[in-house]
Amino acid sequence: MVKLALRNKSVGTKVTAAEFDALERRAHAQKLTLSEWVRAELLNIKKEDGHEVLLGELLALRAILINLLFSLGKGERLTAEAMKELIERADRDKVNRAAGRRTDGGLSVRNAATE
Repeated sequence: MVKLALRNKSVGTKVTAAEFDALERRAHAQKLTLSEWVRAELLNIKKEDGHEVLLGELLALRAILINLLFSLGKGERLTAEAMKELIERADRDKVNRAAGRRTDGGLSVRNAATE
């Protein structure tokens, strides 16, 4: 019989009641206890890296599209330079946006002019 390593170390953090409820819902959705789910999430960071990149790219594309449609809707004509700036800004911000969206739990339409 294989003897499993004894878990005798812990990692802790403080969360709000709402955050705790959200974590419990995620754990229960996967039919895991909160401890099992948190452990799995903490130890599976590599698995999520690809999702973070994909989410970043999707959010960059979304930002470009929203800004483009917003400008066209106002009757503005977009120059090549303005389009290049939209793309550069979206690329520059995509990592932070992806991280922020993962922590706030979803996509929301905010001020389209600032996307």
